[in-house]
Amino acid sequence: MDRAVRRLEPWKIAVIVVSVIVGLALIIGLITFLLCHDQDRYYNASFLITNVNYSPQYERQTTDEFRNLSEDIETMISEVFRGSFLSKRYLRSHVVSLSPDPGGVVASVVLVFKFPSADSEATTWGHVNRVLLRRLKATSTYLDVDQSTVRLTELNKEKGDNLLNNCCGIRRQAFSFTGVERITGGQRAREGEWPWQASIQLDGTHRCGASIISNTWLVTAAHCFRGVRDPRRWTASFGILLRPPKQKKFVRRIIVHERYSDLLLDHEHDVAVVELASAIEFTSDVHSVCLPEATHIFPDNISCFVTGWGALENDGYSVNQLRQAEVRIISTEICNRRQVYGGAITPGMLCAGYLEGQVDACQGDSGGPLVHANSRGIWYLVGIVSWGDECGKRNKPGVYTRVTYYRNWIHSKTGI
Repeated sequence: MDRAVRRLEPWKIAVIVVSVIVGLALIIGLITFLLCHDQDRYYNASFLITNVNYSPQYERQTTDEFRNLSEDIETMISEVFRGSFLSKRYLRSHVVSLSPDPGGVVASVVLVFKFPSADSEATTWGHVNRVLLRRLKATSTYLDVDQSTVRLTELNKEKGDNLLNNCCGIRRQAFSFTGVERITGGQRAREGEWPWQASIQLDGTHRCGASIISNTWLVTAAHCFRGVRDPRRWTASFGILLRPPKQKKFVRRIIVHERYSDLLLDHEHDVAVVELASAIEFTSDVHSVCLPEATHIFPDNISCFVTGWGALENDGYSVNQLRQAEVRIISTEICNRRQVYGGAITPGMLCAGYLEGQVDACQGDSGGPLVHANSRGIWYLVGIVSWGDECGKRNKPGVYTRVTYYRNWIHSKTGI
């Protein structure tokens, strides 16, 4: 029997060689990615501040007292790491609680860093802990930190995310704004940009916007439920798209302000709260906005953002992807001028937009949030989209329910 050697054809050899090269390239690429890829690492730092007396106002994250002390702490932590060899690894810090102690106030702070995934947890924890202990004493010029109380704990991603997602008004990444946008024809929102935005839907169709204020409560406009208050016909969805949503919930209860009238078209008391049948799962893309204290004052002319799925023009149709518009608060005095709203703006309302028009909310945006970021970058609910004369019309800015005016009413119904 002939046992002659069978040679592979040249094209088969070429295929094998190319396959080997591609396979090696994929393996090398994967190894490089694993070695060089950065990932977020979370830590919890706690320490005692001895030159600050505890105040009951520190129990609520939305008080001015909590904001002022938290801002001082976060500035101090940023100075600690920005001036160290970890400056390019440090992302942010966020105070999650201020607790009483006989010696002062215990601060609990989440720290977020970005380290190569190849770096061991023990190594990165050691770097962070060493810098924190070495530089905290020198950096805390206006806060006296008891060095013996400093504790640093590594958090897994789930725990770190949960701590941050349960803090109201946080946006997990920085978003740049390109000036003035319009809901009526402007810029689409991106994932996680406005995580407190909700859609409330009648028989499965978007009717109004709303704001998440806890994992079971939304706040919106009373006029959204004109004629239909049966909670069984209503649902709420979350995420920047109406279809498909990130999450969807049934409604348990609708509470409309007692003094709101479906019959009178005076727009007074245009506020309602919605209780959900089950809790929202808070994520970086879906969580609550902060409610301001009743005494808080938002100055005239500050920049705010209004968001919604409303029409792009007067009497138009809703859109599927959330949109945003930058507007400014207009004083009630100006808004009540004869050529604007002629005295129709009451203490429970505020105006926002521009007298020249163009930038405005529109039909379908009702009930949605008007928000402002404070000096810590925490977002607060300033207003609820209520009414206006058409959309983007000259001398007819948007009119919003003033949240501070109804803050105590919201608390009385929700406990928030």
